[in-house]
Amino acid sequence: MPEINRQVRLKSRPAGIPEAEHFEIVDEPLAPLAEGRFRVRNRFLSVDPAMRGWVSAEANYSKPVGIGEVMRAFAVGEVVESRHPGYAVGERVMGLFGWQHFADSDGREVVRRVAEADLPLSAALGVLGLNGITAYCGLVEVGQPKPGETVVVSTAAGSVGATVGQVAKLLGCRAVGIAGGPEKVRLCLEEFGYDAAIDYKAERDLRGAVAAACPKGVDVYFDNTAGPISDAVLANLAVRARVVICGTASVASWNPPPLGPRVERHLLVKRARMEGFLFFDHAARFEAAVAQLAAWLRAGKLRHREEILEGIEQAPGAIAGLYRGENLGKRLIRLA
Repeated sequence: MPEINRQVRLKSRPAGIPEAEHFEIVDEPLAPLAEGRFRVRNRFLSVDPAMRGWVSAEANYSKPVGIGEVMRAFAVGEVVESRHPGYAVGERVMGLFGWQHFADSDGREVVRRVAEADLPLSAALGVLGLNGITAYCGLVEVGQPKPGETVVVSTAAGSVGATVGQVAKLLGCRAVGIAGGPEKVRLCLEEFGYDAAIDYKAERDLRGAVAAACPKGVDVYFDNTAGPISDAVLANLAVRARVVICGTASVASWNPPPLGPRVERHLLVKRARMEGFLFFDHAARFEAAVAQLAAWLRAGKLRHREEILEGIEQAPGAIAGLYRGENLGKRLIRLA
């Protein structure tokens, strides 16, 4: 009997945040491996806010996942069969292998080979993967922080934000986090080492709270949210500030685009720069970024949290849980 591949496929197109009802779990027999390809047994599947955009019909930086297709997702595992000269059985790889137990590839889906045998494999999807590389490259390459500057991070206790705050501290900056709820504020201060943290859910005057936490202004803002949080931060920019646009998690829909405070005056008066970036823009820097992050991790200078859900059956509702703020740490799905 052929081995079965359990997959999560997109069943219907969500209008906003994808819920469990928009997916279906399908069992399909594994076909013989084609020449020039290799087969990966996925061990961990990633759950990321970006997946909401991947299933949207709205214009995005990548083609929407088609109805009936395996849900696009980062995953990490090992090569269990190979008819490809460049990949050997036993190699560990991370890439866009989808929400499924097995993935066949010709190498184009691979983001990187996982060489950190002394560190947990799951880290290749978090602090040493999409989230860590996004945090490191977004802050260092785009934000260009200098020692002594103030770096403000939204979703500061999340898997990207927590890394940004810690890297900012390691580079000699003052780090201020914005998070939702007392527990996440506590994590920012006690676990991730922020100099100050603001609970945006509890503040009636968020703009004033940012001003109090950043008396000399905000030199670098790492923006994961857009919306009202960013409006409060942008009003407090320092001269020559840099705004790094990483995500827009607070905006429910971009059709039509929401109208809010205009940012142009802030940028003009403060001679500031605002720049968006994507993980894939920095492919040439992946290995250098991972090497630095891994070194800090081994030295105990970088902390990370994981929230691991057991079994592929947890996948359909996992994205919506992110947007409800259920997770404390990088959300992953472990496959048996």
